[in-house]
Amino acid sequence: MFESAELDHAIDQATYDAAVPALREALLQAEFELQRKASFPVLILINGIEGAGKGETIKMLSEWMDPRLIRVESFDMQTDEELARPPEWRYGRRLPPKGRIGIFFGNWYSQMLNARVQGRINTARMDQAAQAAERLERMLCDEGALLFKFWFHLSKKKMKTRLELLKNDPLRSWQVSPFEWQQSKVYDKFVHYGMRVVRRTSRDYAPWYVIEGSDANYRNLTVGRILLEGLQAALKADTRPKVQPHVAPLVSSLDNICLLNSLDMTQSLEKDLYKIELATEQARLARLVSHKRMRRHSLVMVFEGNDAAGKGGAIRRVTEALDPRLYQVVQVAAPTEEERAQPYLWRFWRHIPPRGKLTIFDRSWYGRVLVERVEGFCSQADWLCAYGEISDFEESLTTHNVVLVKFWLAIDRDVQEQRFKEREEIGYKRFKITEEDWRNREKWDEYMDAVGDMVDRTSSEVAPWTLVEANDKKFARVKVLRTINDALEAAFAKHKD
Repeated sequence: MFESAELDHAIDQATYDAAVPALREALLQAEFELQRKASFPVLILINGIEGAGKGETIKMLSEWMDPRLIRVESFDMQTDEELARPPEWRYGRRLPPKGRIGIFFGNWYSQMLNARVQGRINTARMDQAAQAAERLERMLCDEGALLFKFWFHLSKKKMKTRLELLKNDPLRSWQVSPFEWQQSKVYDKFVHYGMRVVRRTSRDYAPWYVIEGSDANYRNLTVGRILLEGLQAALKADTRPKVQPHVAPLVSSLDNICLLNSLDMTQSLEKDLYKIELATEQARLARLVSHKRMRRHSLVMVFEGNDAAGKGGAIRRVTEALDPRLYQVVQVAAPTEEERAQPYLWRFWRHIPPRGKLTIFDRSWYGRVLVERVEGFCSQADWLCAYGEISDFEESLTTHNVVLVKFWLAIDRDVQEQRFKEREEIGYKRFKITEEDWRNREKWDEYMDAVGDMVDRTSSEVAPWTLVEANDKKFARVKVLRTINDALEAAFAKHKD
């Protein structure tokens, strides 16, 4: 796989000097067109052998193009803030917006390869990390991103020659980093695993480009032309191509039986019993979030449900038991312009709490497969694709000790109408009801089908849905609290140390 990058590729200086001006001009034009259209972001991943010109290539791109539209991100040692969250958090929050170029140096491939070479993970774990990277890249490309992956290569012989020449030159010895000396000792192992990762993650939507790095002229022209051709092709296309989806994952039930209709909506709690159970569960929650084992976990609560189902009241009963310093409530509405410029899940990744903390989502990432699906705010391909993206997102959270609880608060149609009318009659509740709420009732059946589809597709062992019978608010609030407490206790039981 790397054989063609060990053929002593070289470009003479005269040829190089003649080609560079036109190439630079074309790259600048493409960059400015990218900014003008702002229809997709560009992400460049830099990987490969130390000393093969990775840093020089980044400098070259900043010189040839407008550096104001390029952001270089370097991922070295993880900070305490990053260690307290799933690894995707550190990458997701630094993605370039539409119309801009991001260069990731020391990215997810560097992390998994170095970990394998150093023996901190085995090959199976590295393969799992590669699969996760592939899913992440597919998500980015499905969202419209243009992704370039470069592997800069040096033969073992050339790497050793370079090191020997530089170490004896007092004026240039500083160019050799400690990483190069370290990698020279494990060169064969690094290339072996690098080849394995490159082979397993090179796809039509995100192919690898292997570049021989010994000759700077060849390296610069090759990278520049690959970027130019890719940018021009993407800018020329009106829309980024997508895989043709199935018409729909599920259809409405033929016998008119759906998941939500199977709930026992008559369940309720008497006022006196409610007070006792509410106080019991709130005290239980307060003890759990202050427990020493909470230091190894974070908690994410997702609240979805019918309009007027009591999500706000349930959230307030949860927060009453918590120290305000430990949690944040994220109310999800229509995305801002900043959020529209990023992949869909970016707006949620940024709010994932560190260990020991909690985040409550009032509405969530499920908006894409509910409101956006039913109201036509996104394409069928987008909401179909979202099921897989959401499942990967939630698995990543739970794999890294995030306790995830998801609630759908359900009420029947008659109860919803009653609560809507009450809101219109009570002054301090009138702000809760809008014309859109009444309009949404006309699509009740469509929303119920979408909810059933959502639960079937995204309720898993690692991230199950809890359906809450919310005709009686008191019953719903206690069930929510009890479910959260049970989830925390189950997570703590897995880590008893």
